[in-house]
Amino acid sequence: MAQAAKDLDVHENVLRKWVREPRDEPQEAFPGNGKQRTQDAEIARLRKEVAKLKMERDILKKAAAYFAKESM
Repeated sequence: MAQAAKDLDVHENVLRKWVREPRDEPQEAFPGNGKQRTQDAEIARLRKEVAKLKMERDILKKAAAYFAKESM
């Protein structure tokens, strides 16, 4: 393992991770053809949700500022 990592110019722990991942989760090891791993899909979904929530927050801030001006 050490020699292979040295030949590939990567850290030995990285090579061990590359070997371990397909063994531990074979169905998600090499998704290919436009398929995402479950974790990657979840991260993408959460990023979209965060963006939507930020937009909603900004709209509410602007509305609150607008109505605060009106009440003065």
